[in-house]
Amino acid sequence: MKSKEFSVDFRDRSVLRHKSWEGYRKISAALKVPMSTVASIIHKWKNFKTTRTLPGAGWPSKLRDRERRALVREVTKNLMATLSELQRSSVERGEPSRRTTIFAGIHQSGLYGRGGKEKATALQKKNIAAHVQFAKDHVDKPESYWKNVLWMDETKIELCGLNEKRYVWRKENTAFQHKSLIPSVKHGGGSIMVWVCFAASGPGRLAFIDGTMNSELDQRIIKENVRTSVSELNLKRRWIMHQDNDPKHTSRSTKEWLKKNKVNVLEWPSQILDLNPIEMLWKDLKRAVNVRKPTNIPELKLFCTEEWAKIPPSWCAGMIKSYQKCLVAVIAVKGGHTRY
Repeated sequence: MKSKEFSVDFRDRSVLRHKSWEGYRKISAALKVPMSTVASIIHKWKNFKTTRTLPGAGWPSKLRDRERRALVREVTKNLMATLSELQRSSVERGEPSRRTTIFAGIHQSGLYGRGGKEKATALQKKNIAAHVQFAKDHVDKPESYWKNVLWMDETKIELCGLNEKRYVWRKENTAFQHKSLIPSVKHGGGSIMVWVCFAASGPGRLAFIDGTMNSELDQRIIKENVRTSVSELNLKRRWIMHQDNDPKHTSRSTKEWLKKNKVNVLEWPSQILDLNPIEMLWKDLKRAVNVRKPTNIPELKLFCTEEWAKIPPSWCAGMIKSYQKCLVAVIAVKGGHTRY
């Protein structure tokens, strides 16, 4: 609740008495207000040279009441709707579509995203040092450098989405209501391994991994998909490839193959998911596929292919555009985990 706001005349009289060398206690007794109120008025005057009400922090919401009600209706119909889905709906309706605007609008209606919290990987001292050193070495790289990086990774996607953290929009103290519960399914029914790549210009190729992923298969996937993606995404001649430090990516044979094929590889420390923008795309892909509720492996593969192709190039560009902020955040927390 907002506290009582005194008139400008009252605040001016408080300051005038202070200028006349009256103490806080005497001013408080004369104006019949607590000493803390007098102290607050004087403190503001000393810092800002004014007793007028200062403008509030932040911008007013861009959502109109009608637009906010539309969001709430959509969330009420589907409590597990993701921000990405709500964002697409807002775009279709021609309404403000920034994720932060949508998030704030839903919160103002008393709905909050609740779900299980993932445990962050415990970083060892050597990993922390490498983490912050990578950030320092690359924080001054121009945006054009990151636009020429091809990011790639693989992940498991389960038929029932059990390996994806899920949230429910609900009001306070409604955690155990039936509509707020996330159904669980025993024996997920199978899973697939998916490999993808992307750059600032958009999503690249997607491939399914059949069998155990080893160095030989890794090299074959790169050979079949990377060059084509580089061409389709219009990367420049001196493009850079990113892979994590999984043994299959760092084996001697893989390194020799990359060197032989003159592929520039981004040096990458261990355990730094915070700095890998592809993680955000994985989340978007898994959520989009899960919404479509595939019932078998062929459907799961089809939905993965279709939803990956739907990822807007603007999302990829936005993630890369903000990458420098991510590096700055890592330096600020001295190599620890960040919100990215």
